[in-house]
Amino acid sequence: MILKQYYLGCLAHASYLLGDEASSTAIIVDPQRDIQQYLADAAKFGLQIRHVFLTHFHADFVAGHLELRDRCGATIHLGARAQAEYAFVAMKDGDTLDFPGLRLQVLETPGHTIESISILVFDLQKDPAKPYAVLTGDTLFIGDVGRPDLRASIGWTADDLGARLYDSLHNKLLPLPDETLVYPAHGAGSLCGKQLSSDTVSSLGDQRRLNYALQPMSKEQFIGLVTADQPDAPAYFTYDAILNTRERATLDENLEQVLHPIELDEVLRMGDAGAQILDVRDPAEYAKGHLAGGINIGLGGQYATWAGTILDRAKPIVIIAEPGREQEAALRLGRIGFDHVKGYLRGGMEALAGRPDLVWPTERISAPMVAEELAGADPPLLLDIRTPREWATKHIGGSVNIPLNHLQERIGEIPRDRRIAVHCAGGYRSSIAASILHQYGMTHLIEMAGGLAAWEAAHLPVVSQA
Repeated sequence: MILKQYYLGCLAHASYLLGDEASSTAIIVDPQRDIQQYLADAAKFGLQIRHVFLTHFHADFVAGHLELRDRCGATIHLGARAQAEYAFVAMKDGDTLDFPGLRLQVLETPGHTIESISILVFDLQKDPAKPYAVLTGDTLFIGDVGRPDLRASIGWTADDLGARLYDSLHNKLLPLPDETLVYPAHGAGSLCGKQLSSDTVSSLGDQRRLNYALQPMSKEQFIGLVTADQPDAPAYFTYDAILNTRERATLDENLEQVLHPIELDEVLRMGDAGAQILDVRDPAEYAKGHLAGGINIGLGGQYATWAGTILDRAKPIVIIAEPGREQEAALRLGRIGFDHVKGYLRGGMEALAGRPDLVWPTERISAPMVAEELAGADPPLLLDIRTPREWATKHIGGSVNIPLNHLQERIGEIPRDRRIAVHCAGGYRSSIAASILHQYGMTHLIEMAGGLAAWEAAHLPVVSQA
């Protein structure tokens, strides 16, 4: 038996290759949309990818089940409650896939979604009676459980799914042996829960002891606990969950359409017509100079999640990137189903070398310099665009908290007759915020390089609840 985990940090997403060497069969669970790594490893192990499972219709990324079906002829397996446009095998509680050295057994574990399943993995060479591992999808995480509030737009209440989640955990997963390894579909940084660990595997026994949501409590207490204080879900989550039920173009087909260079004059025309100009360079490079009106979401951070949060799915996207990184930018948008890229600026920022009138800088200054300005006679408004939870934990005195994911809808709260100083935790999100403020004509602003981390490193004071 082979079990390999793939972890995609940008989306905090784990997928899996399960292999049975005796039958040369590979099964992929919860694949990302770019499937090359699974194909390469299957070939290396001498396996054929014959099956692909989705533990549920993921909301934070578009899965690669159709890509594996089209490339390998893999059969798609979904939970028995699933409904989809493409052909699939509906797996109900207790259904198995059996191979000479490997058995997979499905547990229906609704709660995060109604169609959620978990997959027991039996290594038949070691112990055919006890599961070696359980792939829990978004039902059980390391340190947390799946949030039950993401399906409200399609008719399920958080309380109803929360009750089902409680039953799934207590009736299906907690009865498993303590030594069963837990392999979830997400880790720390995912918005599919609120307290996910950075660990990507654990034992069920450790989770029984350490996971706050698995401690003894009534169903009502559990529902109250898991529905409270969940992070805001980006608008694209519902879009992706529905897209995962549909027949659609594959990633390779899409990249063939979107990866072509566009001359500067055409980019400007498209921008005037409403296209979104997405600058994916590092925030420090963006600050030195960028095309007026461009939105900065750097490839170095949680690029796909923030792109899905900030960008409009109804408006075309044109990419500005360091030459050679255009494909990465488009591919990572494709992972969340943002296939409406129309191309990229030929030559990147070099195309603007002769047009200084189109290039804007962002004034990016150190934390001590921001402190000096705040202590001056005419201090700027200090805008903290971190989450409310981050702000409540510690913040700079006198700062105003407008979370980045609400900045556009709350733009009217920001005064236009005052200099703005914007910051986040480390400088990634504040660059996105500065680019949004620029779009709304607020150019009298500074960005604090290094964010709150740099402020604290300079031993400047913070207000803390601790």
